[in-house]
This record gives sequence, C-alpha cells and structure tokens, in this order.
Amino acid sequence: MVKTTLNSVAVAVGLLVFASTANADTPINGTVESRCIIQTDRAGTYANPNAYTLTTSPTDGGETARIRVDTTLADAYYVAITAPTEFSSSPNLPDVVTWTGDTEVDTVSDATNMGDYETNKTELGMTDRYDLTATGSVWFKTSSTAVMGGSKAFPGGNYTALVQAECIAQ
Repeated sequence: MVKTTLNSVAVAVGLLVFASTANADTPINGTVESRCIIQTDRAGTYANPNAYTLTTSPTDGGETARIRVDTTLADAYYVAITAPTEFSSSPNLPDVVTWTGDTEVDTVSDATNMGDYETNKTELGMTDRYDLTATGSVWFKTSSTAVMGGSKAFPGGNYTALVQAECIAQ
C-alpha cells in the first residue's frame, strides 16, 4: 500500500513539473511606418531691426522657417507646429525674453482638398494644429519674434531657436 502511494505521489509531481514547463510566450512582431513625414524645407533667419528685437519678419530682413509635411493617408494624422518659446542656444541674456510667433499654411499640393487647412486650424498658445484631411504635401511657414525685456539690447553672438513640428496619429 505504501509503495502505491509513493508511486502516485511521484507521478503527480512529475505531471506538475511537466505542466509547469509546457507554457510558451510567442511574440508577434511588426513595424508600422508613419504615413506622415515632416521635413525642414528652409531654416528661418533672425534679423535684428533694433537692439532689443530679433524677428523672422521679411520686412525687417529676416526669413520665416518653412516646413513640409507629406501624408499618404487622409484623416489619420494631425500636425502640431509650435513656434519657439526659448533659445536653444544664445549668449547669456540680461533679462527675460518675450516671444510671439505664428504658423500659417504657405502652399498646398491639392488646393481643392487642402484649401481650408488655414481657416480650420486650432490655436493653443504658440502651437497651431492642422488636421491632415487629404493626402499630399503642405508647406507651413512659421514666424518668430523675440523681444528683450526692459528694452535692453541683445548681446552680440549667435542665436538659435527651434520650431517644433510633430505628426500625431488620430
């Protein structure tokens, strides 16, 4: 009787060990490539029309940044473009800088289906959001103005500010 019980226990333990090793996690992998691509078409340039202002305004000698967005899938993405709110590099500044900026549609590849992008944009602070409702290319221009507080002069040196653009899946 004892022998039968020991054999039963050995079989039960063996089944437990076998059952615990029979599991497997099998991955399924995939890669999704974005159907929305952002490219810098033209870097912007700051002009210095007076001692306390840096601006991309062409009337002051600056140049707006130009961004191209290509999408191959309509109604799947929106693009959020944010004008600069700080310098990514600059000399040490003597006061706080006040920023203004705006993004506008410059050119579209499909005027019929993209013609309302500018009127339908959503603005939140320095960020402009555009729903990409059609396939094709759209070029945006972003202006930026930085004014030194207290009408103080900007120190001599190189200044860089970045426009942020991001395609976001809906």
